[in-house]
Formats: sequence, structure tokens, C-alpha cells
Amino acid sequence: MSRRCSALSPAFALLICGLVSPATNAQASQAQEISATPAASADAHPVLVELFTSEGCSSCPPADIFLQQLDTTQPVPGAQLIVLSEHVTYWDHDGWKDPNSLAALTDRQSAYETVLHEPSSYTPQIIVDGGQAKGDAQQITDVITKAAATPKVPVRIGEVTVAPGSPTVLRAHIETDVNSEKHGGDVYVAVALDHVESQVLKGENGGKHLIHVAVVQQLTKVGKLAKGKAFSQDVQLKLAPGIDPKNVRVVAFVQESGPGSVLGAAQRKPAI
Repeated sequence: MSRRCSALSPAFALLICGLVSPATNAQASQAQEISATPAASADAHPVLVELFTSEGCSSCPPADIFLQQLDTTQPVPGAQLIVLSEHVTYWDHDGWKDPNSLAALTDRQSAYETVLHEPSSYTPQIIVDGGQAKGDAQQITDVITKAAATPKVPVRIGEVTVAPGSPTVLRAHIETDVNSEKHGGDVYVAVALDHVESQVLKGENGGKHLIHVAVVQQLTKVGKLAKGKAFSQDVQLKLAPGIDPKNVRVVAFVQESGPGSVLGAAQRKPAI
């Protein structure tokens, strides 16, 4: 049974506590003009930030804005924040079906709750490098900073190209360095939309115009990274009809089974 937050989750109190400032819809719209991979210093370490959200949840829009801010402003020194907006399905029967919700993402959140010993799923929920992040601005900052300081397996995505004669197929090469960590992990590739806008007609957010970033359209396990080994594989990703490759980012990450800790991550835009 899923539990839903009826008030703003404490994890997103940082919106009013100073880590980042809330964005208006106009500001968020302008943010789409910023690169999906904002400039980061050479020594910035990748940190995967997952947001479980839904357009049917009235507590989620501030969290969606927060994720936009992380994506576009990269506010934590030493961290390259790689964000994913993961829309769950359990709000879909309450008046509004989220057009970006996926059962696979609901299942992914449920798997996290088992590992985290949460009694049920809820939105909004933020996961940093495989671990739950709660609290005020300083606590969230500390979680991200700690994650950025944790040694990672370097992950690289080769040039992402559109297959000749097939604009709905992307091709890329995923590789890692040798895994010197104590555990192996699963290698995932996500296809996410840079920018999504939605006019919600019904439900708790009825009448609101919502903006999202890094909206996951598919999340696929493409292989395993064994301890003491490297990973190298070509991947082919099929886009849903109507998706513009220019509005897509590809995210690859390695995560201990469970799901557990994220061992490394990278993102890249298609070469269009």
C-alpha cells in the first residue's frame, strides 16, 4: 500500500531554507535553454539524484522545481549532479493520469523502500547515490557533499548518435574503468527527456502548468560490472514515436544490487 504526502516533505524544506531559490515557471522555462550537462569543474564527482514524483501529487511541484534548480545551477561544490525525475503510477487513479508515469519506476521505488525499511512508498522522495536523503537544507547538502567525496568507478558514455535512417534509435558505447570497489554492480542506462511541460486538468494539481526536467522514459539494465573487472558494451536505445532526440539525455550508472549504492554515473546528450 502506498502512502502519499499531503504536505510538503521535509526533504524539500530546503526550497525555502536557502540551498537554492524557488524558480518561477518563467525561470524554469528559460532553464531549458541551458545545457542538459551544465559545466562542472574538472574535479567534480558525479552524484546521481533520483526524484520519485507524480503530477497527481500536490506536494510534488516544489520538489520538481528543486530538481530543476539542481540540474541547471549545480549548487554543491565538488559535485556534478546527475538528476532523474522518476514518475510513479500509484497516483494515476486519483483523477489525473501522469503521462510520464511508468510501472517500472513504481517498482524501482518499491525496491528502495524494502532496502530502506520504509513501510510504504510516498511522493516526493529523493534518493542520492542509492541512499535516502531527508531533512533540512544543511542535511541535504551534507548528503550530497558526502556522496561527492565517496570514491567512484569512472563511467563514460561514448558519442550518442541517431541511427542512420531511423530517428527513433540511439546508439552509444558505455564503458567503465576497472572496478576496484568491494562489490560489483548492475549497469543501467536511462533515456530521459530534458524538458517536459504539462497542463494538468484534474486531480490535486488540477489547473496547474507543471514543468519537469530529466523525465525518465525508459530505464534498462544492460549488464553487470564485476569486482576487479571493467565494463564495455555498445547499446541501442529505441525512442518512443514523436520524441525529439534533441530533447533527450542519456544517463548511465552502476549500482549495487538491492538497489544499493551507486558506484559511478555519467550523462551525455545525443550528437545532433
